[in-house]
Order: sequence, then structure tokens, then C-alpha cells
Amino acid sequence: MRAYMRYRWAQIRAAKELGLATAEYAIAMIAAAGFAGLLIVVLKSGPVKSMLSGIVETALGTR
Repeated sequence: MRAYMRYRWAQIRAAKELGLATAEYAIAMIAAAGFAGLLIVVLKSGPVKSMLSGIVETALGTR
């Protein structure tokens, strides 16, 4: 009976930790989406857009 109880508690603890991994992934995905949105806003700004265009033109040798 004691071994069974230990086994049962181990199963319960493992089940609790399964949900944790899912919650951690969800938080990471929300943070990544927020960062991507911020990056899009920055890259669409005028000065950054012209700087990136200059870098690409220089790399392609069109300047």
C-alpha cells in the first residue's frame, strides 16, 4: 500500500508540471509576438527605413 501511495503522489506531481510547461510556452509566445510588433514599428520608421535602404544599395553596388 505504501509503494502505491508513493507511486500515486509521483503521478500527481508529474501531472502538475505538465501544465507548467504549456503556460511557460504561452508566455514566451506572447512576449515574442509583442517583440515582433515592436520591431515592425521600428523598421517602418523613416530614418531606419532609409538607413536600411542605404545598406542594401551599398551591398548590391547600386550606389
